[in-house]
Amino acid sequence: MKKLILPAEVKVCATCSYWDGERSVDSELGLVVVGGDCEGECLVQAKNSRGLNDVRGEKAGCLWEHLAPDEPAAGPDTARS
Repeated sequence: MKKLILPAEVKVCATCSYWDGERSVDSELGLVVVGGDCEGECLVQAKNSRGLNDVRGEKAGCLWEHLAPDEPAAGPDTARS
């Protein structure tokens, strides 16, 4: 099976935080690795979609969200006065 390495900024289903398919994410380099024929469920639209589906072609219901990790919440150890 072919594996593809994609920059996390590319707007396909595999780089969306709402896509529940098989992928590997390297957040340090900002890369997503997927199989060329992978599929997963879009948690927003509740339907299966290919990982390489270009979200610019989605007409309704696509809420593509960057896969970047969330910023750490400020807690008692990180908050400074």
